[in-house]
Amino acid sequence: MSAVRIEPIAGGSITSAPGFEAAGISCGLKPDGALDLALVYSSRPCVAVAMFTTNLFKAAPLLYDQELLRENPESLRAVVINSGCANACTGEQGLVDARDMAAETAQLLGIEPQGVFVMSTGVIGLRLPMDKIRSGLKLAVGQLSADTEGGHRASRAIMTTDTIPKTLAVRVCSQAGEFTIAGMVKGSGMIHPNMATMLGTMVTDVRIGPDLAGRALHEAVEASFNLVTVDGDTSTNDTAVLFANGGSEVEISSEASASYRAFVEGLTYVAVELAKALARDGEGATKFIEIHVEG
Repeated sequence: MSAVRIEPIAGGSITSAPGFEAAGISCGLKPDGALDLALVYSSRPCVAVAMFTTNLFKAAPLLYDQELLRENPESLRAVVINSGCANACTGEQGLVDARDMAAETAQLLGIEPQGVFVMSTGVIGLRLPMDKIRSGLKLAVGQLSADTEGGHRASRAIMTTDTIPKTLAVRVCSQAGEFTIAGMVKGSGMIHPNMATMLGTMVTDVRIGPDLAGRALHEAVEASFNLVTVDGDTSTNDTAVLFANGGSEVEISSEASASYRAFVEGLTYVAVELAKALARDGEGATKFIEIHVEG
């Protein structure tokens, strides 16, 4: 019998993990005025790891993020996500815009530019309207909140063709102590193979290094998002990122430790539940699709 107990947090959101704040605002990227810019911020530096699309064509934010994590995996503070424009197939200017989006966010937060992870989703082939992004970032920073509603607004702001927001938070109770894992994802069409058109952000308050965090994320994603199939398309933007801010008393120092296995169990639980939500909301398949997830 497992010594790990996973307790879903009723009404929880990404801000249910201690030390994280979030906001979701409208900056005019969507014609209908819906929320389209999300910001998640940690009060302390985080270890960050990510998995990216296997598509040979990667959008500018992914190229920026891959370089960012190679150089700076242990002191990230924020994730900024826009919907409505994917910043994909935009050439060198797309990279400039992704860097500017991170730099503008960092300046407003009073942190280093290397502390901001960037994601975009939406229409391919269009440049980001940076004037709208800049105005929206000021609003988002001003609305950051540790309340669960801030997290729920962020989960709605990353939606594109999704019909419902997808978010979950759990409390994991283990022999090593208690910690929290929370996450939000978007994606309803083009989510196969291997995370295509899926953006996922997961956060936790455990203390863990980048190598172990990367292994844990890989285990969780392979057992969840990488098993989902809806319509067989691929994407240029799909990303799953994990932020760990070390705010709890649970420290993970070895892959052989009970605390590591408890963390993987909790992370996989969150990822599987979010993957099921993706499948249920699959374009044209909302009422008909069934998902079988092993692990």
